[in-house]
Amino acid sequence: MTVLGYYPGCSLHGGGRELDLSVRELVRLAGAQLREIADWNCCGATSAHCMNHDLAVALPFRVLALAKEQGLTRVLAPCAACFSRLKGTNVRLANDPALATKMKDITGHDYAGGVEVISCVELANLLLAEGLAGKFTAPLKDLKVAPYYGCLLSRGQDIVTDDAENPVAMEPAIQAAGCQIVPWNLANECCGGGFSMSLKDAVVDLSAAILDEARAAGAEAIVTGCPMCHSNLDMRQLAIRDAGRSAGDLPVLYLSELLCLAAGADPKAIGLDAHFIDAMPLAARSQP
Repeated sequence: MTVLGYYPGCSLHGGGRELDLSVRELVRLAGAQLREIADWNCCGATSAHCMNHDLAVALPFRVLALAKEQGLTRVLAPCAACFSRLKGTNVRLANDPALATKMKDITGHDYAGGVEVISCVELANLLLAEGLAGKFTAPLKDLKVAPYYGCLLSRGQDIVTDDAENPVAMEPAIQAAGCQIVPWNLANECCGGGFSMSLKDAVVDLSAAILDEARAAGAEAIVTGCPMCHSNLDMRQLAIRDAGRSAGDLPVLYLSELLCLAAGADPKAIGLDAHFIDAMPLAARSQP
Protein backbone atom coordinates (compact mmCIF):
# COMPACT_ATOMS: atom_id res chain seq x y z
CA MET A 1 0.00 0.00 0.00
CA THR A 2 2.36 2.71 -1.24
CA VAL A 3 -0.21 5.36 -2.21
CA LEU A 4 -3.65 5.57 -0.65
CA GLY A 5 -6.44 7.91 -1.69
CA TYR A 6 -7.51 10.25 1.08
CA TYR A 7 -10.91 11.75 1.81
CA PRO A 8 -10.59 13.97 4.90
CA GLY A 9 -14.17 15.24 4.83
CA CYS A 10 -15.37 18.30 6.68
CA SER A 11 -14.68 17.20 10.27
CA LEU A 12 -10.99 16.63 9.76
CA HIS A 13 -10.57 20.20 8.56
CA GLY A 14 -12.40 21.47 11.66
CA GLY A 15 -13.29 19.88 14.97
CA GLY A 16 -11.57 16.59 14.14
CA ARG A 17 -8.21 18.07 13.22
CA GLU A 18 -6.39 15.74 15.61
CA LEU A 19 -7.68 12.79 13.59
CA ASP A 20 -6.29 14.33 10.40
CA LEU A 21 -2.91 15.06 11.96
CA SER A 22 -2.54 11.63 13.52
CA VAL A 23 -3.72 9.71 10.44
CA ARG A 24 -1.25 11.57 8.25
CA GLU A 25 1.56 10.89 10.72
CA LEU A 26 0.61 7.23 11.11
CA VAL A 27 0.68 6.68 7.35
CA ARG A 28 4.03 8.48 7.12
CA LEU A 29 5.49 6.34 9.91
CA ALA A 30 4.32 3.23 8.06
CA GLY A 31 6.17 4.34 4.93
CA ALA A 32 3.05 4.90 2.84
CA GLN A 33 1.61 8.04 1.24
CA LEU A 34 -1.77 9.74 1.16
CA ARG A 35 -3.10 11.46 -1.96
CA GLU A 36 -6.06 13.69 -1.15
CA ILE A 37 -8.92 13.59 -3.65
CA ALA A 38 -8.83 16.83 -5.57
CA ASP A 39 -12.00 18.98 -5.44
CA TRP A 40 -13.76 16.72 -2.94
CA ASN A 41 -17.09 17.80 -1.48
CA CYS A 42 -18.97 17.10 1.76
CA CYS A 43 -20.35 13.55 1.97
CA GLY A 44 -23.67 14.92 3.23
CA ALA A 45 -23.48 13.02 6.52
CA THR A 46 -26.80 12.87 8.38
CA SER A 47 -28.06 16.22 7.13
CA ALA A 48 -28.38 15.31 3.45
CA HIS A 49 -29.84 11.92 4.32
CA CYS A 50 -32.59 13.64 6.31
CA MET A 51 -33.37 16.15 3.56
CA ASN A 52 -33.25 14.37 0.23
CA HIS A 53 -32.36 10.79 -0.73
CA ASP A 54 -30.94 11.72 -4.12
CA LEU A 55 -28.73 14.38 -2.56
CA ALA A 56 -27.56 11.91 0.09
CA VAL A 57 -26.35 9.56 -2.66
CA ALA A 58 -25.15 12.19 -5.14
CA LEU A 59 -22.68 13.84 -2.74
CA PRO A 60 -20.64 10.70 -1.92
CA PHE A 61 -21.15 9.44 -5.51
CA ARG A 62 -19.33 12.50 -6.84
CA VAL A 63 -16.46 11.94 -4.40
CA LEU A 64 -16.07 8.32 -5.50
CA ALA A 65 -16.28 9.30 -9.16
CA LEU A 66 -13.54 11.89 -8.67
CA ALA A 67 -11.37 9.32 -6.91
CA LYS A 68 -11.71 6.91 -9.82
CA GLU A 69 -11.05 9.65 -12.38
CA GLN A 70 -7.86 10.48 -10.47
CA GLY A 71 -6.65 6.89 -10.55
CA LEU A 72 -7.36 6.08 -6.90
CA THR A 73 -8.62 2.54 -6.33
CA ARG A 74 -8.54 2.53 -2.50
CA VAL A 75 -9.66 5.52 -0.46
CA LEU A 76 -9.28 6.12 3.26
CA ALA A 77 -12.19 7.95 4.91
CA PRO A 78 -11.08 8.35 8.56
CA CYS A 79 -14.36 9.91 9.73
CA ALA A 80 -16.84 7.16 10.58
CA ALA A 81 -19.74 9.09 9.04
CA CYS A 82 -17.83 9.75 5.81
CA PHE A 83 -16.78 6.10 5.66
CA SER A 84 -20.39 4.98 6.10
CA ARG A 85 -21.73 7.38 3.44
CA LEU A 86 -19.05 6.57 0.85
CA LYS A 87 -19.00 2.81 1.29
CA GLY A 88 -22.79 2.79 1.65
CA THR A 89 -23.02 4.42 -1.78
CA ASN A 90 -20.91 1.61 -3.24
CA VAL A 91 -23.33 -0.88 -1.68
CA ARG A 92 -26.34 0.96 -3.12
CA LEU A 93 -24.81 1.03 -6.59
CA ALA A 94 -24.08 -2.69 -6.43
CA ASN A 95 -27.68 -3.42 -5.43
CA ASP A 96 -29.26 -1.03 -7.96
CA PRO A 97 -27.35 -0.72 -11.27
CA ALA A 98 -29.84 1.88 -12.55
CA LEU A 99 -28.78 4.22 -9.74
CA ALA A 100 -25.45 4.95 -11.45
CA THR A 101 -27.25 6.39 -14.49
CA LYS A 102 -29.44 8.58 -12.32
CA MET A 103 -26.44 9.86 -10.37
CA LYS A 104 -24.54 10.55 -13.59
CA ASP A 105 -27.42 12.76 -14.72
CA ILE A 106 -27.31 14.63 -11.40
CA THR A 107 -23.54 14.97 -10.93
CA GLY A 108 -22.18 14.86 -14.47
CA HIS A 109 -19.76 12.13 -13.43
CA ASP A 110 -19.68 8.49 -14.47
CA TYR A 111 -19.13 5.91 -11.73
CA ALA A 112 -20.41 2.37 -11.25
CA GLY A 113 -18.06 1.13 -8.52
CA GLY A 114 -14.45 0.07 -8.34
CA VAL A 115 -13.15 2.31 -5.55
CA GLU A 116 -12.59 0.52 -2.24
CA VAL A 117 -13.41 2.62 0.82
CA ILE A 118 -11.69 1.85 4.12
CA SER A 119 -12.13 3.20 7.66
CA CYS A 120 -9.41 4.28 10.08
CA VAL A 121 -9.81 0.95 11.87
CA GLU A 122 -9.31 -0.98 8.64
CA LEU A 123 -6.31 1.23 7.88
CA ALA A 124 -4.73 0.27 11.21
CA ASN A 125 -5.21 -3.43 10.52
CA LEU A 126 -3.85 -3.12 6.99
CA LEU A 127 -0.77 -1.32 8.28
CA LEU A 128 -0.30 -3.96 10.98
CA ALA A 129 -0.36 -6.64 8.28
CA GLU A 130 2.38 -4.70 6.48
CA GLY A 131 4.65 -4.47 9.51
CA LEU A 132 3.44 -1.42 11.46
CA ALA A 133 3.96 -3.18 14.80
CA GLY A 134 7.69 -3.05 14.13
CA LYS A 135 7.43 0.74 14.37
CA PHE A 136 6.06 0.60 17.92
CA THR A 137 9.27 1.58 19.67
CA ALA A 138 7.47 3.27 22.57
CA PRO A 139 4.49 1.08 23.51
CA LEU A 140 2.03 2.38 26.08
CA LYS A 141 2.86 0.25 29.07
CA ASP A 142 -0.30 -1.65 30.05
CA LEU A 143 -2.58 1.35 29.53
CA LYS A 144 -6.13 0.15 30.17
CA VAL A 145 -8.26 1.07 27.16
CA ALA A 146 -11.97 0.84 26.37
CA PRO A 147 -12.43 0.57 22.57
CA TYR A 148 -15.48 2.60 21.56
CA TYR A 149 -17.01 1.93 18.13
CA GLY A 150 -20.26 3.81 18.44
CA CYS A 151 -22.85 3.30 15.71
CA LEU A 152 -21.07 3.75 12.39
CA LEU A 153 -18.00 1.61 13.03
CA SER A 154 -20.09 -1.31 14.29
CA ARG A 155 -23.19 -1.23 12.09
CA GLY A 156 -24.22 -1.08 8.45
CA GLN A 157 -25.20 -4.08 6.34
CA ASP A 158 -22.42 -4.84 3.83
CA ILE A 159 -20.58 -1.74 5.10
CA VAL A 160 -19.07 -2.93 8.38
CA THR A 161 -17.91 -6.55 8.52
CA ASP A 162 -17.35 -6.60 12.29
CA ASP A 163 -19.85 -8.17 14.70
CA ALA A 164 -22.42 -5.44 15.38
CA GLU A 165 -23.15 -6.79 18.85
CA ASN A 166 -19.56 -7.49 19.82
CA PRO A 167 -17.17 -5.46 17.64
CA VAL A 168 -13.50 -6.36 17.98
CA ALA A 169 -11.78 -4.81 14.94
CA MET A 170 -9.78 -2.27 16.99
CA GLU A 171 -8.36 -4.83 19.38
CA PRO A 172 -5.33 -6.07 17.39
CA ALA A 173 -3.99 -2.53 16.93
CA ILE A 174 -4.66 -1.51 20.54
CA GLN A 175 -2.91 -4.62 21.85
CA ALA A 176 0.00 -4.16 19.45
CA ALA A 177 0.46 -0.69 20.94
CA GLY A 178 1.04 -2.30 24.34
CA CYS A 179 -2.37 -1.57 25.85
CA GLN A 180 -4.75 -3.74 27.83
CA ILE A 181 -8.33 -3.93 26.56
CA VAL A 182 -10.94 -3.72 29.30
CA PRO A 183 -14.16 -5.71 28.82
CA TRP A 184 -17.14 -3.38 28.95
CA ASN A 185 -20.77 -3.22 27.85
CA LEU A 186 -21.22 -0.02 25.84
CA ALA A 187 -18.64 -0.31 23.06
CA ASN A 188 -21.34 0.04 20.39
CA GLU A 189 -23.79 2.27 22.26
CA CYS A 190 -24.89 5.52 20.59
CA CYS A 191 -23.38 8.71 22.05
CA GLY A 192 -26.10 10.90 20.54
CA GLY A 193 -24.18 11.59 17.34
CA GLY A 194 -25.29 14.63 15.39
CA PHE A 195 -27.77 15.72 18.05
CA SER A 196 -24.95 17.33 19.99
CA MET A 197 -26.36 20.81 19.40
CA SER A 198 -30.08 20.23 18.88
CA LEU A 199 -30.65 17.76 21.73
CA LYS A 200 -27.81 18.58 24.08
CA ASP A 201 -29.46 17.09 27.18
CA ALA A 202 -29.98 13.74 25.46
CA VAL A 203 -26.36 13.69 24.29
CA VAL A 204 -25.15 14.50 27.80
CA ASP A 205 -27.22 11.61 29.18
CA LEU A 206 -26.00 9.10 26.59
CA SER A 207 -22.37 10.20 26.80
CA ALA A 208 -22.42 10.18 30.61
CA ALA A 209 -23.59 6.57 30.60
CA ILE A 210 -20.75 5.58 28.25
CA LEU A 211 -18.13 7.39 30.31
CA ASP A 212 -19.46 5.92 33.57
CA GLU A 213 -19.37 2.39 32.16
CA ALA A 214 -15.84 2.78 30.81
CA ARG A 215 -14.59 4.14 34.13
CA ALA A 216 -16.36 1.38 36.08
CA ALA A 217 -14.64 -1.20 33.86
CA GLY A 218 -11.28 0.24 34.88
CA ALA A 219 -10.47 2.12 31.68
CA GLU A 220 -7.81 4.81 31.80
CA ALA A 221 -8.76 6.02 28.33
CA ILE A 222 -11.40 5.56 25.65
CA VAL A 223 -10.28 5.01 22.07
CA THR A 224 -12.53 5.77 19.10
CA GLY A 225 -12.39 6.41 15.37
CA CYS A 226 -15.31 8.80 14.99
CA PRO A 227 -14.98 12.61 15.19
CA MET A 228 -18.57 13.04 16.39
CA CYS A 229 -18.15 10.41 19.08
CA HIS A 230 -14.88 12.02 20.09
CA SER A 231 -16.52 15.42 20.31
CA ASN A 232 -19.41 14.16 22.42
CA LEU A 233 -17.25 12.15 24.81
CA ASP A 234 -14.39 14.63 25.05
CA MET A 235 -16.01 18.08 24.82
CA ARG A 236 -19.30 17.17 26.54
CA GLN A 237 -17.39 15.60 29.41
CA LEU A 238 -16.98 19.10 30.83
CA ALA A 239 -20.75 19.67 30.87
CA ILE A 240 -21.22 16.22 32.39
CA ARG A 241 -18.68 17.06 35.09
CA ASP A 242 -20.29 20.42 35.81
CA ALA A 243 -23.60 18.62 36.28
CA GLY A 244 -21.95 16.51 38.97
CA ARG A 245 -22.19 13.32 36.93
CA SER A 246 -18.55 12.65 36.12
CA ALA A 247 -15.05 13.34 37.33
CA GLY A 248 -14.29 14.84 33.93
CA ASP A 249 -10.87 13.24 33.70
CA LEU A 250 -11.15 10.33 31.26
CA PRO A 251 -9.07 11.00 28.12
CA VAL A 252 -10.63 10.14 24.77
CA LEU A 253 -8.14 9.32 22.01
CA TYR A 254 -8.44 8.55 18.34
CA LEU A 255 -7.07 5.11 17.45
CA SER A 256 -4.55 6.80 15.16
CA GLU A 257 -3.31 8.99 18.04
CA LEU A 258 -2.77 5.95 20.23
CA LEU A 259 -0.77 4.18 17.52
CA CYS A 260 1.30 7.26 16.80
CA LEU A 261 2.21 7.53 20.49
CA ALA A 262 3.29 3.89 20.49
CA ALA A 263 5.52 4.70 17.53
CA GLY A 264 7.17 7.54 19.46
CA ALA A 265 5.51 10.45 17.64
CA ASP A 266 5.58 13.98 19.06
CA PRO A 267 2.30 14.29 21.05
CA LYS A 268 1.75 17.92 20.04
CA ALA A 269 2.39 17.15 16.37
CA ILE A 270 -0.59 14.78 16.37
CA GLY A 271 -2.88 17.16 18.26
CA LEU A 272 -2.86 15.42 21.62
CA ASP A 273 -2.65 18.79 23.36
CA ALA A 274 -5.85 19.99 21.65
CA HIS A 275 -8.24 17.77 23.60
CA PHE A 276 -10.73 19.21 26.10
CA ILE A 277 -9.87 16.47 28.60
CA ASP A 278 -6.10 16.50 29.11
CA ALA A 279 -4.59 13.56 27.24
CA MET A 280 -0.97 14.70 27.37
CA PRO A 281 -0.12 12.63 30.49
CA LEU A 282 -0.73 9.51 28.40
CA ALA A 283 2.32 10.41 26.33
CA ALA A 284 4.45 9.54 29.37
CA ARG A 285 3.12 6.00 29.16
CA SER A 286 4.71 5.55 25.72
CA GLN A 287 8.28 4.74 26.73
CA PRO A 288 10.93 2.55 25.09
